Amino acid sequence: MADRVLVIGSGGREHALAWKLAQSPHVKQVFVAPGNAGTANSGKISNSAVLVSNHTIVTQFCKDHNIGLVVVGQETLLAAGIVDDLQAAGVRCFGPSAKAAQLASNTSLSKAFLDRHGIPTARWKAFTNPQEACRFIISTDFPARVVRARGPAARKEVTIAASKEEACKAVQEIMQVEKMFGEIVVIEELLQGEELSCLCFTDGVTVASMPLAQAHKRLLDGDQGPNTEGMGAYCPVPQVQHSSLKINDAILQHVIDSLRQEGAAYVGVLQMGLMLTKDGVKILNFKCQFGDPQCQVILPLLKNDFYEVIQAAIDGKLCSFMPAWSENSTAVCVVMASLGYPGDYDKGMEVTGLLQAKELGLQVFHAGTTLKDGRVVTSGGRVLSITAVKEDLITALGEANRGAAAIRFKGATYRRDIGHRGIRLLKQSLGLIYKERCVEAVTSDVLFYQLKRSIVSLRGFAGFFDLKASGYDDPILVSQTKGLGPKLQIAQACKRHDTIGQDLVALCVNDILAQGAEPLFFLIYFSCGKLDVKVTEAIKEGIADACRNAGCAFLGREIAEVTSMYSSGEYDLAGFVVGAVERGQMLLGLQQADEEDVFIGLASSGIHGRAFTIIRKILLMSSLHYSSPAPGSCGDKTLGDVLLTPAKLYSPSLLPVLRSGHVKSFVFIAEEGLLEGISRILPDHVSAVLDALTWKMPEIFCWLYKEGNLSEKEMAQTFNCGIGAVLVVQKELAQHVLRDVQRHEEAWLIGKVTQKSNSTNLAALINYTKEPGSCAQVVLVISSKSGVEELRNAARAGIPTRVIDHKLYGSRSEFDSTIDRVLEEFAVELICLSGFMRILSSPFLRKWKGKILNASPSLFPPVKAGNAHQHSLPTGFKVTGCAVHFVLVSVLFSNIIYQEPVSVKADDTEEMLSERVKEAECRAFPIALQLVASGAVQLGADGKTCWKQERQSPCLQEEKNDCISSLVMPEPQENDVV
Repeated sequence: MADRVLVIGSGGREHALAWKLAQSPHVKQVFVAPGNAGTANSGKISNSAVLVSNHTIVTQFCKDHNIGLVVVGQETLLAAGIVDDLQAAGVRCFGPSAKAAQLASNTSLSKAFLDRHGIPTARWKAFTNPQEACRFIISTDFPARVVRARGPAARKEVTIAASKEEACKAVQEIMQVEKMFGEIVVIEELLQGEELSCLCFTDGVTVASMPLAQAHKRLLDGDQGPNTEGMGAYCPVPQVQHSSLKINDAILQHVIDSLRQEGAAYVGVLQMGLMLTKDGVKILNFKCQFGDPQCQVILPLLKNDFYEVIQAAIDGKLCSFMPAWSENSTAVCVVMASLGYPGDYDKGMEVTGLLQAKELGLQVFHAGTTLKDGRVVTSGGRVLSITAVKEDLITALGEANRGAAAIRFKGATYRRDIGHRGIRLLKQSLGLIYKERCVEAVTSDVLFYQLKRSIVSLRGFAGFFDLKASGYDDPILVSQTKGLGPKLQIAQACKRHDTIGQDLVALCVNDILAQGAEPLFFLIYFSCGKLDVKVTEAIKEGIADACRNAGCAFLGREIAEVTSMYSSGEYDLAGFVVGAVERGQMLLGLQQADEEDVFIGLASSGIHGRAFTIIRKILLMSSLHYSSPAPGSCGDKTLGDVLLTPAKLYSPSLLPVLRSGHVKSFVFIAEEGLLEGISRILPDHVSAVLDALTWKMPEIFCWLYKEGNLSEKEMAQTFNCGIGAVLVVQKELAQHVLRDVQRHEEAWLIGKVTQKSNSTNLAALINYTKEPGSCAQVVLVISSKSGVEELRNAARAGIPTRVIDHKLYGSRSEFDSTIDRVLEEFAVELICLSGFMRILSSPFLRKWKGKILNASPSLFPPVKAGNAHQHSLPTGFKVTGCAVHFVLVSVLFSNIIYQEPVSVKADDTEEMLSERVKEAECRAFPIALQLVASGAVQLGADGKTCWKQERQSPCLQEEKNDCISSLVMPEPQENDVV
């Protein structure tokens, strides 16, 4: 049954809240009190004149109008205890209690709370006497220029002063002249850095963080003009370069846990203002609801049903209903304000062009508007905001500005540079989140060989190295040989030979560094068509310089003229390095990474490895040449200069770190791309999750991404994407190791090791239904257990979930009836049983006859038993497999939809065969679903599978609009998911 919802407030935030709630099928009507012109009679949304400041009147209104949920947008009401009063009267209300809301309403209290729990914030002090406050401002050794007044939000509550004198003046005005903010002011240190908004849903225990947003407070472009409540925002924020923020775990969770420990459990939305300073993340302030305009850019990215998220938070079940967010979209909000804002401004200006903005596909959220004689007119300082959701920040900003240009009212003021920091620092973000990896064959690069003779000299073409003199007690030699591949051809085309030798040394030395080996000596082989002394000298000098930097000896070179193989100007180059490591200090790496370990990424100097094959193809189609100016802000460098930048030598700076015992594995990202490079040091049972927003992406990669029309996956598999090497360390040691590395190299925490999720029927069905030709949609996942991985996977995919615990029901029929009601609620048409092991009652099966699909791990017939693999092996069958069939009251073999055969191998064990049949199920189930959803297959009245005359498995694209089937799925066997 659908609910009526009451949203309390009148701004753009409340319009956005009502707009998102109205999208839920669980919501029948949304009242907004008092609302604005945008929430007046707009579909499900309408305004109400209820007096919201009187909690008793609000309570009676809710009972009279059968309100099932109240969402409070105004923070002053939250601080006044409206949630406490409504809940005491039996009205469900979303928001924190008055005690918890003090975190936002009482500045001195929140500052003391942060200090009490060791949460970083600006240095501060509270005062009740203006003279004492001014003396503090003048005498401090830090810039105490932020003046916060205790009291409700207003335009002068926070003053960011340009000087100590201005700060003192603000104190005088607040405490002696206006006396409108109470008797306490808080003087804070003025922090420098990137300011962000970090928000989360919470039920008092679980924290579900939202994408980071950034609001623009200054009135005018370029962050000029007076401070305001917000002239626009964008989300997500591409320029955040530190995954070490760990915002969810270290800050949000810390705050929520600390509040609960103090008896003020926080339920609702919590927003923190953060400053990313050179000393780390520090909290600026709190809001106990969505900020405005942050709300207008975050909610459009929420994939889940907003109403369901709120209900889960109120019920304390957020852990089983974690919200999912659009990963490949950016939202930009541009606020339009009245002339004179944030000072005095006129009202009653007619607003036109709203329809044109809507036709552009934009969402307009009203704030300071009202209806007058059927016209929309201004009634506030911030009049409305235009939100655009597009694939990237630049496009979204352009569309939002188009919408603002289409809307007109006298004196309209708005900024045209929302998101300028993100655009400047990362013009094209590559949101590379890697959940899967390719496991390559591992070959040992360790050469177990001990020299019997070691003297320092050069004799003929042989080089000798005195290993004993190097100070090793029990050394193991490690060797590597490398060539340069297509990069060498680019160097020859550009006639640049000075960096090639440096590159060769770096590639070889960094590879043996993966075993913790110190480079001892280096040799090269040089072959050409005709010897050019200048070229060979340039290469030799580059090698000699690199060897000096690496701390190894350059023992010699072999030069060969091969006129039959190379034309004039062509040559090839190969290098060979030998290093040593004490036997107990080797870093064999593989199999050492564990779940929750952390990746530290080191900045690369440029591009190397097989990526140059792709680069040469891109340049064939590009208007740029090697001699063209490099794209982006690379000074006076040419494209060839940037491409030929040699790889960094990590040995001098990293060798002490690798030998400290704090590093589990090291990989140099050279021959392969970032994704495959990391996969080489991971065992089979784990995966890597990386976030490219945590490091600086050099502009050359952004150019290649656009110019080559590459996908994000192709970028990750082909290029290092700005990461030259990766360390694997324990989570607890990550910050310590990162600081050691950052003394010499630019580095970041870029991701973590996670448990590799096995492929399941649920995952296969979700992925399949997302394909353009799919005729089905997963609308619900039901499980009999909470907290299982399948529920989290469904939530991440934006699919609603329900937990129906069979243990809570007295009979099978009662359990089935509950499932049936939920299926009806979501208008389910097909049911897929994915490991559902409970016996369904006959009435349930009869009602859903022909609409329930299940997969069995055998071919029907001859083996139909549940332990099919155990029976298949001793019988000598050469083929087994799986069958997807309709579920009926009686067991039949004529109800099969699709079967997938699996060959039985001579050396198969039961476990090996079972795993291959599971993989076959993941292939077969989506095909069977498509056949049924498209109408190609159905169950006849006689319980037999009926096919259309033309067996056509896939739905044609033009038929897609006619396919309306939806399904509900249970999860795998041990979890009983439907």
